[in-house]
Amino acid sequence: MTRLPSLPRWGLVLVGVLAVGVGVVLATRPLTSLQALGLYLGLALVLLGGLGLIRGRSEWDALDTARATGAVVLGVLVLLWLRHDFDLLALAVGAALVISGLRRLWMAARGVSGAGAVDRLASGLLAGAEILVGLLALRWPDLTLLAAAVIFAVRLVVHGVRLIGRGLAKPQRAEVRAGQHRAWLRLTGSVLALLLALGAGVLGYQARTHAPAVDAFYATPDDLPAEPGVLLRSEPFTRDVPAGATGWRILYTTTAADGLPATASGLVLTPDDVDGPAPVIAWAHGTTGWATQCAPTLLTHPFEAGAMPALEPLVAQGWALVATDYTGLGTPGPHPYLIGAGEGHSVLDGIRAAQQLTDADLASETVVWGHSQGGHAALWTGQLAPDYAPDLDLLGIVAMAPAADVTALAQSLPTVSGGELFSSYVIAAYAAHYPGVTLEEQVIPPARTLVREMSGRCLAEPSILASLVSVLSLARDQSVYAIPPTEGALGEALAENIPTGPFPVPLLIAQGEADTLIQPTDQQAYVDRLCAAGQSPEYRIYPGRDHLSVVEPESALIDDLLAWTTNRFAGAPAEDGCG
Repeated sequence: MTRLPSLPRWGLVLVGVLAVGVGVVLATRPLTSLQALGLYLGLALVLLGGLGLIRGRSEWDALDTARATGAVVLGVLVLLWLRHDFDLLALAVGAALVISGLRRLWMAARGVSGAGAVDRLASGLLAGAEILVGLLALRWPDLTLLAAAVIFAVRLVVHGVRLIGRGLAKPQRAEVRAGQHRAWLRLTGSVLALLLALGAGVLGYQARTHAPAVDAFYATPDDLPAEPGVLLRSEPFTRDVPAGATGWRILYTTTAADGLPATASGLVLTPDDVDGPAPVIAWAHGTTGWATQCAPTLLTHPFEAGAMPALEPLVAQGWALVATDYTGLGTPGPHPYLIGAGEGHSVLDGIRAAQQLTDADLASETVVWGHSQGGHAALWTGQLAPDYAPDLDLLGIVAMAPAADVTALAQSLPTVSGGELFSSYVIAAYAAHYPGVTLEEQVIPPARTLVREMSGRCLAEPSILASLVSVLSLARDQSVYAIPPTEGALGEALAENIPTGPFPVPLLIAQGEADTLIQPTDQQAYVDRLCAAGQSPEYRIYPGRDHLSVVEPESALIDDLLAWTTNRFAGAPAEDGCG
């Protein structure tokens, strides 16, 4: 078989240095630019194939040449087309790794002329790593390019080092030196590659088996009542229920964000040692995710997942708790993440349904608490209540670090650490509810796969680690938004979901001064607009507290929250925060 002519020694060194340089760049900066990552992978494949064709190993056969040529062709395809479509690129990378691994495994089992036992073992181990990583690529498309980049980078560096060694070594000693070290170097690298692949496989298996799963309790009955707020079913609930309280999981009817009948689930807790009906705290939880399985009632820690504050003091006060999951979390249909009508309807109808729970003795008096996303939901609950649920006796609204100005939030998320994850929830929810908002138009091409995959994971499930890796890949890159979120269909939809009132009951807005997710300046601007419009919210700022620590037990907010709520149940007048 005719071989390509060998390069001179200086040429081997030059190509080796280039291969090492590209490999190091690929290994150390694979996620700083998604578009560049596709370029890097294309170049890596071209270089790997090209290096294979020029190495001139005497034991090569037609399959080796075909493999190297195929790498070059695939690299050209990546450079010209595939790098613009991450779904296709993930499929191509996964398929290439599986095919390469199967071929390598077959060659190791068959044996080649001059290959020793160590070489064959190394080939078999590396084949297993390639096959496993290729299969994982199909399961985790947003991590595929990271894993593939590392594998290709390591192989490029190894090839480059070999070429540099051949170019610098004396001619009579080059082959001897290579023969002494090559087999054990390959074996060591193959063992490490397989261990990494097995570790990734174990993590993938744990993520799949430990993910929350929706059960039959959340299924919509065939004879669904048209009236919202009807209790459909209930069952005892004990997970993380504090001592001195009894809990139930409930399913009830409500109204979706689009005005159609829907169902929602939730929790009801009542204090055990209370004489007479217990006043109600309606809790609107913070972000747990956008996917159906992210309902707090499905999670291991249902109250902690949504940043529920003062649960034990709430029970000790003799108050009951009604905590909605919101529509689309647990129940069918898209979750209205930061979409006011859907959130508010779920809270209000949860209160109605809980009143029908025969084993729970609930008073009509209700104060709504909410944090983060739930703060947005609490504000919309107060705004919607007079028209949507005039039968309820709401006495006050507490919005803690609320995502009130959703337009300002969406605009700032790309600059916030981890903000891209919440951006994925926003984009997914608004694309599901507003026909004019689409993933294809709203998200830059190289980020679409990442945004779609991130939006399907819950904050409390193991697979969120994959989203964190994706977030790191976007940390120093451009925004995921193809157009600014303040413009176009998304901008219009976000503006519609800023709660502007009026709020017919007392309103307390609490904000951590060190909050980097919900910017204090944006919150202040929102409060100022409410005051200018004639509203009278109390606005309290807590120095040194960030988005989550503001609702931790040691926060000064907790005492204020309990005292403010006690005053509402007692009928005391509220302060005018705008005076």
